[in-house]
Amino acid sequence: MKFGTLYSYWNREWDCDLDRYIAIAAKVKRIGFDALEISADHISKMSGRELNRLNDVRKSLGLVITANSGPSKEHDLASGDPAVRRNGITYFKTILEKMRLLESEVLIGAIYSFWPSDFAVIDKAAAWDRSIECLQEIGETAEERGIEISLEVLNRNETYILTSCAEALEYCHRVGRKSVKILLDTYHMNIEEDNIGDAIRLAGGMLGHLHVGECNRKLPGMNNSLDWVAIGRALGDIGYQKSVVMEPFLLSGGPVGNSIRVWRDLSDGADEATMDRYISDSLAFLKRTFCAGPQTSVDLSGSPVNGRGQ
Repeated sequence: MKFGTLYSYWNREWDCDLDRYIAIAAKVKRIGFDALEISADHISKMSGRELNRLNDVRKSLGLVITANSGPSKEHDLASGDPAVRRNGITYFKTILEKMRLLESEVLIGAIYSFWPSDFAVIDKAAAWDRSIECLQEIGETAEERGIEISLEVLNRNETYILTSCAEALEYCHRVGRKSVKILLDTYHMNIEEDNIGDAIRLAGGMLGHLHVGECNRKLPGMNNSLDWVAIGRALGDIGYQKSVVMEPFLLSGGPVGNSIRVWRDLSDGADEATMDRYISDSLAFLKRTFCAGPQTSVDLSGSPVNGRGQ
């Protein structure tokens, strides 16, 4: 498995320029990560020169870059407006083309619609039909580019389209492209799935990407609200060897805090050095738990903890 984190852990702003990405890449490498997940929308807007520069830095650090998309409404592949859907197809094809300059092979997110949903229209059957047709075309382009797309299964407060692993499997079966798979997220599964481990096993070889975080979006191991040993065991059961990416949100305020609904500081007033220590400890926790195959969950101090059974 490759372990990574979303770039926005240290940020209150979604915006991130090239210099900031380079600094974050150096930081995540120093902490011990294998991958950095960045914004697909930023990729779409970066020049070829900027992308080549970022790729040079990535290669020098030995990092993998994955692209995370939370599409805007103007790129909604489930829209009832054909012009909006065509705009979305063009947008994602542009991202796929530019990802080649980063040698990035993984595009993930709620690509089937827009994020977060405003629930103004909730005709699920129609949304499936329209977005599936679009993803068949985008998926063909992804296959030509050697890129895998993983569709994120969200909770009921963020979408109505894909909220369970079983739904996502049916959806991907209808798309019928080998490049289109599933992203499961422990935060969303904690809300929607009866059993997180069983959902992972149900996904099996269709699991293309995994996001990890506690039930309140703290770092894995920070409070052991989830049974991380059971999650690790399920990953072992399906032979999962792809990316495990943290998507933590501790900081309130700013566009990030507002989008994720972080209404109080979850960092305990941490400065950047303390935030670095938090995520370093969490990475060590995940590697211990997912790779060493322990039978008892441990918190970030190494003490045994009984997490919530999954």
